[in-house]
Amino acid sequence: MPDWQQAIAVAWPLLVALLLGLVLRHVLLAIERGARQHADSHASARVLRVIVVPAALAVPLLFLAVAVHSTPLPSDVAGHVRHWLGIGVLLCVVWLAVRAVGALQARILREHPVDVEDNLAARRIQTQTRVIARVMQGAIILVGVALALMTFPAIRQIGATLLASAGIIGLVAGIAAKPVFGNLIAGLQIALAQPIRLDDVVIVEGEWGRIEEITSTYVVVRVWDERRLVVPLQWFIENPFQNWTRTSSQLLGTAFLWLDYRTPMADVRTELQRICESDPRWDGRVCVAQVTETSEHTIQVRLLVSSRNSGDLFDLRCAVRERMVDYLNRCHPQALPRLRADLGSEPTAAAQAPAAAPEHSDTVSPGAEDGLDDLAGDGAAGAPG
Repeated sequence: MPDWQQAIAVAWPLLVALLLGLVLRHVLLAIERGARQHADSHASARVLRVIVVPAALAVPLLFLAVAVHSTPLPSDVAGHVRHWLGIGVLLCVVWLAVRAVGALQARILREHPVDVEDNLAARRIQTQTRVIARVMQGAIILVGVALALMTFPAIRQIGATLLASAGIIGLVAGIAAKPVFGNLIAGLQIALAQPIRLDDVVIVEGEWGRIEEITSTYVVVRVWDERRLVVPLQWFIENPFQNWTRTSSQLLGTAFLWLDYRTPMADVRTELQRICESDPRWDGRVCVAQVTETSEHTIQVRLLVSSRNSGDLFDLRCAVRERMVDYLNRCHPQALPRLRADLGSEPTAAAQAPAAAPEHSDTVSPGAEDGLDDLAGDGAAGAPG
């Protein structure tokens, strides 16, 4: 026959504790729902949301742990129950710590938005915050799980046994975990040195794209045609790549035209200036037309312009190229390339008169070199910015 008196003596403290714990859990969740409605405008509401959810799970466990002491359970059974309840409370504390790091990260990201005109500082802070927060959350979870496992005597004995052969196991573990720790260290290097940041414009493996996401192990590059390039963090430490927005998003770009020798360069420069001034994507810094090459039949004219960012620059280059061709078609059709035969006619005196030399400022491109074409010119013609 079951001992009903002992069963009741064991059950009623646990039931009372569970009931009180569930009531408090209901109250805490109600507080969390109320704080959720004001989370956008009150910092205290956001703090409550972080604390209340793990606390709503930990409170019933704490009540049960206290109630176990008031029951006539055998000491070994009561010890096992308190052990598991303690592990539950420990995991709730780990959960709270992870949520606190996430909340701090969200606040920093909210105070430094990247959807502004000059977002260089914001992108730097967001990159550091995201990487460091993920590393901290991973470390908290790892320590919490390790502490929970170390409460089991059998696992502590296994740990002591493993320490006896730590040399061999450490060597094997180091070789096996080399990619993991390599990416972890690379993530810390990227967070501190910041060779890349969120929303940076980069050229990776010949692909033009923007840094869309930086995790603890890899970087997602959004390619211009909506593909995603997933690159390990360690790759950015070990390999060279282009970063077009490392210190500033301003860029120079070129549009090349092959024209006839009779092209009036003064008119081309005047028209280029008019095109740039009428286009809001031009930032007002550089607007230069230069003859950069000659061949047997044509000359190469480089139209060098500047813009605030790579996206505007690509569109501006396309607009300059299109409008300049339209202008030459309408006003100077003789400037377009053509093949012609010289039958030996003598040039007239007017044709022999030298043309007026262009102003020095018309042919100077500040800071531009021949290699610029590979950086921001036709070398990236497939990228829309």
